[in-house]
Amino acid sequence: MGARKRMGALLLGLALGATLLAGCGTGEAANPAPGTVRAVGAENEYADVIRQIGGPYVTVASVMSSPDADPHSYEADTRDASLVGGASLVVQNGLGYDDFMDKLEAASPHPGRVVIVAAAVLGDPQNTPNPHLWYDPATMPRVAAAIARALSGQLPAHAGYFAGRLAAFDASLQAWRQELDQVRRHYAGYGVAVTEPVADYLLAAAGLDIQTPWGFQAAVMNGTDPAPQDVDIQENLLRARKVGALIYNRQAVSSVTAALLQLARDNHVPVVGVTETMPAGETYQAWMEEETRNLERALQGGISTGVVS
Repeated sequence: MGARKRMGALLLGLALGATLLAGCGTGEAANPAPGTVRAVGAENEYADVIRQIGGPYVTVASVMSSPDADPHSYEADTRDASLVGGASLVVQNGLGYDDFMDKLEAASPHPGRVVIVAAAVLGDPQNTPNPHLWYDPATMPRVAAAIARALSGQLPAHAGYFAGRLAAFDASLQAWRQELDQVRRHYAGYGVAVTEPVADYLLAAAGLDIQTPWGFQAAVMNGTDPAPQDVDIQENLLRARKVGALIYNRQAVSSVTAALLQLARDNHVPVVGVTETMPAGETYQAWMEEETRNLERALQGGISTGVVS
């Protein structure tokens, strides 16, 4: 993600000598029990999947965990350095979305640490334009399998447990797949507009037609000004009500996206607010199911969700 900030040399120096911090927003134990794996998810959706697979045999922290913060401008700090420094399992997204993790890992080597990069698990090339991989229904089953393999390697006595948790996780995704199938059955080919490509993989899986020009999406994602012709196309989609909904990233708000939100409201185009970071108290599956149901509510009943009026 092009607008992401980078850490300075001072932070890297601090990371080398950092000691483990107690506590975090995702329930990391201050003193993990013997025989458990200390793990970190760069984003809290990945941390949640680690937790679901590892159960009591992992203590998990996440680096980015607030759905109210703009992940485009996330800046790692000494807390993050400490978390990564003590982790023997790390899961990150890749594709430049969380490349600060590479610096943290390099600054605090850990013998036997396993780093799982979702993009690498999927075989996605580095120039893949849309890094929001967790919105693709095909992503987390493969990442979860990689997590189960890594944990089995670190705690082989519990390999059977991890295999069972993986099977349960895969089965639990069926409800989301059914929600996507339902949207596809009723609304395949319907046009939607987006502020940026956060949920594009989900929209494609639901059979919807994303009519926002890619140039517009990429510019907003990277914090640059969209081309005037792309702005005209996007605004016309809303003024003429050529789309069934506007999918709005409420974590990355700018004057451009705020204007689109108002234009959608003025022209009675329902808005579906989405986030890049999993809301507190959710599981990955429940989060994806809820956002898919919100999409269906917009297309079926013109109901806006997830954006404060």
